[in-house]
Amino acid sequence: MGPKPRSTVLTEAEEAIIVEFRRRTLLPLDDVMGCLRDTIPKLTRSSLHRCLARHDISRLPQDKNTSSKRKPFKETKIGYVHIDSAQFRSAEDKTHMFLAIDRVSKFVYVEFHATAEMATGSAFMRGVVAAFPYQIHTVLTDNGVAFTKNASTKWDGMRHVFDRVCDEHGIEHRLTKPYHPWTNGQAERMNRTVKDATVKAFHYETTQALCAHVLAFVAAYNFAKHLKALRWRTPFQAVCDAWKTDPASFKINPHHLTTGLYT
Repeated sequence: MGPKPRSTVLTEAEEAIIVEFRRRTLLPLDDVMGCLRDTIPKLTRSSLHRCLARHDISRLPQDKNTSSKRKPFKETKIGYVHIDSAQFRSAEDKTHMFLAIDRVSKFVYVEFHATAEMATGSAFMRGVVAAFPYQIHTVLTDNGVAFTKNASTKWDGMRHVFDRVCDEHGIEHRLTKPYHPWTNGQAERMNRTVKDATVKAFHYETTQALCAHVLAFVAAYNFAKHLKALRWRTPFQAVCDAWKTDPASFKINPHHLTTGLYT
C-alpha cells in the first residue's frame, strides 16, 4: 500500500534528455537509440520505449505524404553515386542545390549554383569526382537538362558535356526511367532530409546564409550522424571501413577528409 519505487534504471535527468531529444528531432525509436546510446550507456531499447510511453510521445505524428513501399536497391560495391538537384529559396533569391550521395556509404556532397544548365551539371560532376576519396564507377541521374539531352535534342549527335566528364574518369552514366522518380530514391530522400532541416524549419534573409547552413548540416550528417542502414555507423566511418577492406579502390586516405587543428 506504500509508495512504489521507480521501475526504471534511468534517472530523471536522463529521462528529461530523452524526452527533449525526441520532441525536438521527431526521430524514430531506433534512431533515437543510436544517437543517445553513447550519452546514456545503460540505455536499452525496451527502457527507451517505456520512457517514451510514460511521457506519451511513443508515437510519432503520421505523415500524410508517406510513399508506398518500394523494393530495396541491389547490393553493389562502394562507388555507386546518385545525383539530383533541387531548388532552394531565401528571402533574397533562389538557388539550385546539386547533391550526390553514395548508395553504399551514404556519403553526401553538395554544391550550390545559380542555374541548372548543361554546363552546371558537368561542373558539379567534376566536383563530385574530386570530393569523393574513392573511385566512382556508376552515376545515376534523372533526365534533367543538366544531366542528359531532352526530347527536343535527342537526335543531336553531340555528346552531352555531363557524359563527357563521366567518360574522362571511366564512369558509367545511368538514367532513371521517365516518370519513375523513386528509382533515384537515395538522392530524392536526401533532398527532402536537407529541406526538412533547413528551409522548412528556418527563414533565411540571404542566399549566403542558406548555403552556409546547408553545408554545415551536410558536414554534420557525414561525420556525426549514426544511420541505421549503416549499422549505427556514420557515413565517414563506413568510408573508412571500406578503405580498410579494399584500399585499392581509393584515391586518397579517407582520414584526410577530416579537418585538422585550428581549421
